[in-house]
Formats: sequence, structure tokens, C-alpha cells
Amino acid sequence: MEFVVISLLNGISFGMILFLLTIGLSLTLGLMGIVNLAHGALFMVGAYVGWTVAIQLGLNYWLALLLGGIAAGLVGLAIERGFLRHLYMLTNEQVMLTIGFIYILTNLSLWVWGGLPRAPFVASALSGSFPILGGEYPVHRMTIIGIGLILVIALWWLQEKTRFGAIVRAGMDDKEMTIGLGVNLERVTYFVFFLGAFMAGIAGIIGAQMLGVNLDMGWDILLLALIVLVVGGIGSIQGALLGAMVIGTINAFGIALFPEFAMFLMYLVMIVILLVKPTGLMPRGV
Repeated sequence: MEFVVISLLNGISFGMILFLLTIGLSLTLGLMGIVNLAHGALFMVGAYVGWTVAIQLGLNYWLALLLGGIAAGLVGLAIERGFLRHLYMLTNEQVMLTIGFIYILTNLSLWVWGGLPRAPFVASALSGSFPILGGEYPVHRMTIIGIGLILVIALWWLQEKTRFGAIVRAGMDDKEMTIGLGVNLERVTYFVFFLGAFMAGIAGIIGAQMLGVNLDMGWDILLLALIVLVVGGIGSIQGALLGAMVIGTINAFGIALFPEFAMFLMYLVMIVILLVKPTGLMPRGV
């Protein structure tokens, strides 16, 4: 029983990181039709900025969380405003451009922070563990779950219960009609893209508590985010959350039981979903 509970909590905590990363990718693809493969690099930028603020400068961890998210958000917005806005509806060009930005941001990070990986860092207030079913479980992992739940509720409320969210949903369903009704959808897309990049930066910082910080993390996490996107469906907060929980849980139990096949199991789930329900488990509109 202890093994099941611990593995399930590990899966949920990792799934929350995947959700925060994937939700921005899902919303920008659903609303703007942009395939932003540089999203994983924004995860890395947030992690490095958070590490700098919390560890190098010794400032408050929550300030590091905010600044890391803002840094990733601004970088993402600069990419969209400077480049991607000229490539709407040009999927191949978007893919090539954003892959290029992964290399650019990785090399800039190498220049600024060096090539040595940083060990996982945890805020002093979140260090330690608490007893659970006769074992111990890290406080920071439960904090990740708590932060994730708060942001899930906040994003759901923003999308489902506000005028801004109604505009976003309308833009996903029928962009031409939404613009025809006089809605400045372009201004909305700025905020959505910034919000998605901001969430990627937040995910990078809280993910650094488990994964550490290194130059390869942008590529590594991007592959998992794409799997979550395929499994959950595009444009849906509920779909991104469900996909992240499925992949996070499979990853946790796979590492615990079949470590050499853990990644294979996640790809297997993605393949099955593509064959059975190509739109994902909970795409926009379901």
C-alpha cells in the first residue's frame, strides 16, 4: 500500500509539472495555430532564472518563482512578436523557427550560466519530509501538487468564468466570426502567449526541485509535453490536466517497476491514443 500511494503521489507531482508546461502549448496551438517547439526552452530559461534568484542571489524562493515565470513569459512574447506573428498558418516554418530558438536559447544559457548542471534546489521552508503510511514523503513534492492545484483552478476559472476566457474559447471555435464581432483577438493572443510562456517558466522552477537545472532539459521536457498534448487533446485545460496525470502516473509506476521500459510505456500510450482517439481524451469542445 505504501508503494502504491508514494508512486501515485510521485506521478501526480510530476504530472503537475507537465500540466503547467503543456497548458501554454495547448492554448497557443488551439487559439493561434502556432506550433511553438521552443516551449521546452522557456521551461529551461525559467529554471535557470529561478536558480539564479534563489540560490546565487539567496533571495526568496517565491520571488524566484515569480521572476522566473516573468522572464520566460517575456522571452516567449518576444519570439512571438518578433518572428511567429509573421508565420501564422505556416506550420512547417513555425516548427523550423522554434527548433532554431531552442538552440539559440540553449547557447545563450550556456554563455550566461556555463555548462555545468545544477543540482535540484529546494526552498528552506519546503525542505524535509513528513510521515505517510510508515514512510517519509518530501514536503516539496506535496508543495508542487498544491501549487499545481491552485493554478489549475485559477486557469479553469479564467477560461470558463470570465469574459476574457469566453473570448479565448470563441477564438478557438471560430476565429473569423470572433474578429467579425469586433473583438480585438490579436490583443488577446498576446496575453495568451505570454501566459503560456509564463506557465512554462513556473513549471521550470518547480520542476528544478525534482530534475535539477541543465542545458538538455528543454529538449527532454518538450518530448513529454508533446506526449501529454497528444494524449489530453488540444485547447482544453481539462485535457491537458488529464493527459499530464496519465503520463505522470505511468512514468512514476514505470520507473518504480520497469525502469528500462518507463519511456517506452509513455510512447505506447501515445500510440494507442492516436489509433483509438486521435483528437485526444478531452480536446476542446468535449
